[in-house]
Amino acid sequence: MERPRQPQCPMSPYAAAVARVAQRVRSTCSPRGVCLGVTLVVLLPLVLATWGLAHHIYFDRSGVPDLEPFIHFELSRTGKVYDARGTVLVELAREYRQVVSYEEVPPVLRQAILAAEDKNFFTHSGVDYRVLPRVLYKAAMSSVGAWWTGKGFRLRLPQGGSTLTQQLVRGYFLRDRWSRENDVTLFRDNPTWRLLSVMVGVPTTNKLFRKLEEVRLALWLEEEMTNRFGSREQAKREIFARSASFNYLGNGRYGFAAGSQYYFGKPLSSYTMEDAGKAALLAGITKAPRDYLPVPGNARPLRRRNEILALMARNGDIPENLAQRLQAEPVLVAKATSPVKTQAPAAIDTVFDELRQRGAGRFGVEDLLQGRIVIHATVDQRMQTIVNEALETGLGHYEKRHPQAKGLIQGSVVVLRNADAAILAEAGGRYFYKNRYARYSDFNRATRALRQAGSAWKPMVYLAAFREGLKLDTAVPDEPIAVPMGADRPVKWIANYDHEFKGPIPMRQALAESRNAVAVWITREIGLDRVIGTSRELGIRTPLQPYITTALGASEVRLLELASAYRAMASGILAEPYIIDRVTDASGEVLYEAARAALAFNSSHLNLIQEGLRGVVRIPKGTAHSLHGRDFPVPVMGKTGTTSDFRDALFVGSTYGPQGVTVAVRIGFDDNRTLGDKETGGRAALPIFREIMLLTYQQELVGSAPSFPREIEDGIDQYLQRQALDPGDSQVQDLNRNLTASPHHQGEQAR
Repeated sequence: MERPRQPQCPMSPYAAAVARVAQRVRSTCSPRGVCLGVTLVVLLPLVLATWGLAHHIYFDRSGVPDLEPFIHFELSRTGKVYDARGTVLVELAREYRQVVSYEEVPPVLRQAILAAEDKNFFTHSGVDYRVLPRVLYKAAMSSVGAWWTGKGFRLRLPQGGSTLTQQLVRGYFLRDRWSRENDVTLFRDNPTWRLLSVMVGVPTTNKLFRKLEEVRLALWLEEEMTNRFGSREQAKREIFARSASFNYLGNGRYGFAAGSQYYFGKPLSSYTMEDAGKAALLAGITKAPRDYLPVPGNARPLRRRNEILALMARNGDIPENLAQRLQAEPVLVAKATSPVKTQAPAAIDTVFDELRQRGAGRFGVEDLLQGRIVIHATVDQRMQTIVNEALETGLGHYEKRHPQAKGLIQGSVVVLRNADAAILAEAGGRYFYKNRYARYSDFNRATRALRQAGSAWKPMVYLAAFREGLKLDTAVPDEPIAVPMGADRPVKWIANYDHEFKGPIPMRQALAESRNAVAVWITREIGLDRVIGTSRELGIRTPLQPYITTALGASEVRLLELASAYRAMASGILAEPYIIDRVTDASGEVLYEAARAALAFNSSHLNLIQEGLRGVVRIPKGTAHSLHGRDFPVPVMGKTGTTSDFRDALFVGSTYGPQGVTVAVRIGFDDNRTLGDKETGGRAALPIFREIMLLTYQQELVGSAPSFPREIEDGIDQYLQRQALDPGDSQVQDLNRNLTASPHHQGEQAR
């Protein structure tokens, strides 16, 4: 009776080869018994090892990765920062990638990829056994060649021979092993691998193990994709599309769509057969991005491109004459641009800073770069555009006056909403500087630069004085005054910009005309500590020097702080500047929302500083009087600032009340050199402020410009009427008597 045959597992190519060798040995051995014993001793371990390896590769599906992320192709997403109106300010990512479907890859690029990497892709099962002899030959020649040149005999596994599926498996599922295979630590620490590592070395052992796992997962992936998508053809298309979206193309670009846009400024949808040269260049990069990036004049990418074009012609993908014509063309690429495009690089820098502060371990910058969170900022991109262009225009006018400074002068701007200190626009420097566009990683002069405020600091002095009982029409002495400079140093005599002294004048006139001697005198009378205390209440956080010259803006502050202080004086509201309105996760759930903490500024004297700063604009000899006229219909208050030796020029000003906005402008060189004679805040910075305010309200970006209260305008009108009287009028005599009787005139020491 014939014994029933047992079902057998299909034999792998490797196991079949071993069986054939065993059969040949048995047929040639004699005497039969001895030879059989030797054969068993020699071949049995080899057969068992080969069968175990084959079983692991072809049948063992334990420990395979989860397929679902690959099916959905869950890669790092792009993080976005939106402005207040929902317009994208910037897209940020660790990897700039465009995911495409098979149909979105043009035929000429598909043919180039297959010719360069895997011409049998659509016919093999994940591993192309037809290339195995070539790979073994290259391994043997490489190993023998190294031994022949005295480098010792070690098995050297060559590059190449991997299918598109294997390459995708390597990068997607085995990236960690791939990156660590040259370490001195074995992936698997067992007797078999330790013994092999003694023979061929640890890196080669790791590489061999990774290669075997690559083969196993490639076979598994194709099987699973076929089951999932119902046909081998569709599975192949899905794998090809993921490969085309996954590969690294250099310069931070992943996927052929992103690579084409970067190198050629060309979308894949526009490719025709005439673009075979570009397709071949792109297909050639993936083999070794460092070596084959399309750089004009580099022979390696040119040679690689021409090789692929020849292969495409040989495969019948393109005509031979087209291949020859394209091979004769040079490598041409589009002008490289920054991967990060935004009109608000400084604002994005501030977003990063605030994100680190507000995240509190729940979310951070990395979450934004990975696309896990979305930022909604307070910035208005329309206003940001106005700021950028106004700054460039203003600096351009300066460069016309000083041609030698072209491309060297710098500036910064901050725009705040008065109601809550939200940052509406921010420029940390020129948009185009030193032959490149600004990036968020550049130095942000609006938030990081510590520079003197100059006369833009004086409103702190005057507000502190009003709180101590002085009034706008209090007479103060504009006369020579000395400031001690320390032991063994002579005193410094304070001078005004015009090198003149006017004697007793009203405080409002001293503020409008920015009289230095008066600011120092007031500070002595009320005490520097009161000036510093007032500035702290208004939001100045930078440490200030405890010297009398701080009254003239000698201490260094940040422009954002100065802007916030003026905003508080214009609105009567205390608040910390902020730029992140809210943070949501990828599904839209709110993770953080700005508290908008705002407190009323407890000062009954706020209207006095508002009237005083409005007077800087309305009084004819005020340093900002150019802002008062029919050609500038926006009612504003503000103050110019010019630092020692004309090193910095500033203007900070606001429209009135919580409905208004505040704009701060600073102009100067990064190396702190002088701007030049007479380059004051009124000349260099004020025109930029003027353009920003004018366009903002002309375009109604923040509504209509608020009017100042009637009592403020009336107070200035009455002063101007008094000034129109004859100099011998009793009003002037009253001012002189007021100065003599003033309790603050007694003594030279600060309290």
